[in-house]
Amino acid sequence: MGKPTGFLEFHRLSEASAPADARVQNYKEFLSRLSDEESAVQGARCMDCGIPFCNNGCPVNNIIPDWNDLVYRGQWEQAIRVLHSTNNFPEFTGRICPAPCEAACTLNINTDAVGIKSIERAIIDKAWENGWVKPQLPQRKTGKKIAVVGSGPAGLAAAQQLVRVGHDVVVFEKSDRVGGLLRYGIPDFKLEKSVIDRRIEQMQAEGVEFRTSVCVGAMPGVPGVANDGKEMVSAEQLTSEFDAVILAAGSEVPRDLPAPGRELGGVHFALEFLIPQNKEVAGDGANPISAKGKHVVVIGGGDTGSDCVGTSYRHGAASVTQFEVMPQPPEQEDKALTWPYWPLKLRTSSSHKEGDTRREFAISTQEFVGENGQVKALRTARLEWKDGKMLSVAGSEETYPADLVLFAMGFTNPVGSLLGAFGVDKDPRGNAKATTDGEGCYATNVAKVFAAGDVRRGQSLVVWAIREGRQCAREVDAFLMGSSELPR
Repeated sequence: MGKPTGFLEFHRLSEASAPADARVQNYKEFLSRLSDEESAVQGARCMDCGIPFCNNGCPVNNIIPDWNDLVYRGQWEQAIRVLHSTNNFPEFTGRICPAPCEAACTLNINTDAVGIKSIERAIIDKAWENGWVKPQLPQRKTGKKIAVVGSGPAGLAAAQQLVRVGHDVVVFEKSDRVGGLLRYGIPDFKLEKSVIDRRIEQMQAEGVEFRTSVCVGAMPGVPGVANDGKEMVSAEQLTSEFDAVILAAGSEVPRDLPAPGRELGGVHFALEFLIPQNKEVAGDGANPISAKGKHVVVIGGGDTGSDCVGTSYRHGAASVTQFEVMPQPPEQEDKALTWPYWPLKLRTSSSHKEGDTRREFAISTQEFVGENGQVKALRTARLEWKDGKMLSVAGSEETYPADLVLFAMGFTNPVGSLLGAFGVDKDPRGNAKATTDGEGCYATNVAKVFAAGDVRRGQSLVVWAIREGRQCAREVDAFLMGSSELPR
């Protein structure tokens, strides 16, 4: 694959980024894709390793060595065909996927992995620019109607696969725009929404119908769960009007922190801050929560926490501190021990580098301290693990200034009212209960109701959502038609 000696001759080249002091002045994407020449050199680094672990490291099983080789040889149009054969939306994964494929790269054993993610983005962006991404219309119509609840990556992938084999597909979304957390959970500086819009236009041309501001089953009414619903459709209506229903609404219920003072003003779930910001960027009016001039504390060390950090810097925060309950991981993983699996190691995001981010590990918030009903500080304690239990360290109490506190501790489960409306069984974590392998996979206990993505597996990555959406589409097609030619 690529150039046989390329991995010996060329070094990894990352995408260039705008300087931090410049990019925090706006919400535009700040990474520049590799040029054709740079991409070819990076493709040349792909080894003839015999067993491409990257294929299995990628949840959608992208055929990575093949399109690396095609880019190296300048065969870009063929490269996008190979890439699209496994991934409906490489423009999303090429921007926001953490790239488990690179962790599994054979070259990663003792040097820098192939820049798979940057090559993927270069392929799809070039394909859009050259008009190679076109609507794929079905050869025949089946007369079958499918409802997809949720327009995140799982719902979009399922809808696109099914409409392409001739089914009529209607996607229901409770937000006012299509895209789920791609639209409203991820800041524009990581994923500009025009990237979503052009794909939605393609899907509409293929025949997918989108109905926004529509709640299915019941109005959520859950703290921290956004809702633009203006219309409600019952579960009974969907199951009677459609031949199959796919639940792909995501895992939306955020983790809370019920410490003393939780009711104070200035304490919010992350999406209460991020969603209005994305709407402001889209022209819908100012974000009611401002970090300008404030001491911001973000509780949670994952991607959502990082998004809060980057957005706070763009607001002009006085300081940003990020708490993580787990101990600080090592800066470098033991590759001999972890490869080809996703390693636990310290990860510093682009947002952390946009200011003097203070990161605190093994720390717990004990109390929110207020003044005149507004949060002003956090009282904390250090943590240690003993016999598998997390314990506070005596005498380790500290106080941190905090005018704005954002909870970014992840999500526990889908909104229960949706699953309850359909009567879908839940697993012990509150997710829709359905298997992913064997006969009847992705089917719930309710006739002709299927589940895919975070609503089934719990909070996860965009690439896992795409995988489940594609696989669920195949099962729905087989359920309706007796067999399916869609890829699994």
